[in-house]
Amino acid sequence: MNSHSIPRWRIGAVAVAAVLGLAACAPGSSTAGSTTPAAPTTAAPSSSAAPSSQTGASGSGSASADPSSPAGSSSSAPSSVSEPAITTDPVTLTVWDQEVRGGQNEQMKQLNDAFMKKYPNVKITRNSQSFDDLATTLRLALTDNEAPDVVQANNGRNTMGAFVTAGQLLPLNTYAEKYGWADRFPQSVLQYSTYSEDGKTFGTGNIYGLPQVGEVVGVFYNKKKLKALGLEVPKTWEEFGSALAAAKAAGEIPIELGNLDKWPAGHVFGPIQGQYVAADQITDLGLGNAGASWKTPENEAAAAQLADWVSKGYFNEGPNGTDYDAAWQALTKDQGVFLIGGSWLAADLEKAMKDNIGFFAPPPAAGKTVATTGGTGLPFAVTKSSKNPDVAAAYIDFITNDAAMEVLAKTGNLPVNRTAELAPKTGVQAEVFAAFGEVTTNGSLLPYLDYATPTAGDVLGQSLQDLIAAQVDPAEFTQQLEDDYAKFVGGN
Repeated sequence: MNSHSIPRWRIGAVAVAAVLGLAACAPGSSTAGSTTPAAPTTAAPSSSAAPSSQTGASGSGSASADPSSPAGSSSSAPSSVSEPAITTDPVTLTVWDQEVRGGQNEQMKQLNDAFMKKYPNVKITRNSQSFDDLATTLRLALTDNEAPDVVQANNGRNTMGAFVTAGQLLPLNTYAEKYGWADRFPQSVLQYSTYSEDGKTFGTGNIYGLPQVGEVVGVFYNKKKLKALGLEVPKTWEEFGSALAAAKAAGEIPIELGNLDKWPAGHVFGPIQGQYVAADQITDLGLGNAGASWKTPENEAAAAQLADWVSKGYFNEGPNGTDYDAAWQALTKDQGVFLIGGSWLAADLEKAMKDNIGFFAPPPAAGKTVATTGGTGLPFAVTKSSKNPDVAAAYIDFITNDAAMEVLAKTGNLPVNRTAELAPKTGVQAEVFAAFGEVTTNGSLLPYLDYATPTAGDVLGQSLQDLIAAQVDPAEFTQQLEDDYAKFVGGN
């Protein structure tokens, strides 16, 4: 989406499922086969204790972990990685991120404070912007002589891929080896931040960043409203359709959607597409790989399903003119029964709705396995013009280490590592973690479709707005996407 986030890569349908088989194997835990890298040290690291809110492993029963130590005290395995030293001279590290919402912002504040306590010679200057704002300003910032040191860049070809092609991001292979990232992250996660040096091949080549979180798009719902309708959580796609019809008949808004910025509808279409189109076909389309096509009966059927929901009045009035935040906030005000959105919304929704908010993965059609959009959050990368690349790499290692995963979980985020180990016992976060595990182990985690080409985000967003506004039919919708996909594949 994320966050949009929005956030998102994979090489093939099987790889994608393995990618985030994280929930099952819990990389980074102290189980056999995991190697925990040690933290980089300075000549005089601070002895300050980390804030108490950052200690402890949520739902794991392990000992407290200090974010200033990647392994945390919960791991007894000795590190096989040497400790790269960073300068002890005063350093200002400029970081641009899009972690603006409650739990997202809180984890960044905690981890930044902990990093500066461990390295008192480093001052972090943070510039946090919305996903859309960052996507716009980052392109200009990276051409400037005073570019940020660390940036969160959307994995897609139109962002990270374009920056790699322009030589604006630093390959991190050397740091990956020093810090043992291949031991902490499975290749299926690292591939989401990997490009060839020329930016043409996505999923192999140089590592250009690391993510903090996993993401899964599912269905949030108002528990009291669903109960008042006399309904249970839908177990099949057909039951979900019946629930939407029942909500509409009762005078409720079935689904809240804020599509003013165009990308949110992609998180509605993606799960619908997963009911009609084979996962490997969606993966090829999403990654911009050759061999797939938008012009298939299955893709048109998915588009027709979305258009049908619009014609039946299953969305709030004027979704194309409704702001993204306004839509999810409407759910917190007892407006609407369902909201199809990303796991990154869980913390804010739970804060507002307490135990009245629920979450489930889009239920599969009869005879099929669960399939929905998801992946990793936006990775943190080092700019080529950074004057402090060693410090920048140490920072990225720090905010993605094992102890950082605990901070992420405690602040309502879905950690990309140690997922099953850190799952909460109750509440909507427990349901999010469970859905993530279900999709990654028993189903298909499908790529964000705006990854595909440098222009996919714009084309998909506009085409979805047109489909929702009934300005194009399903055949015209898929043709617009096919034109963009075919042009890119043919020229790449």
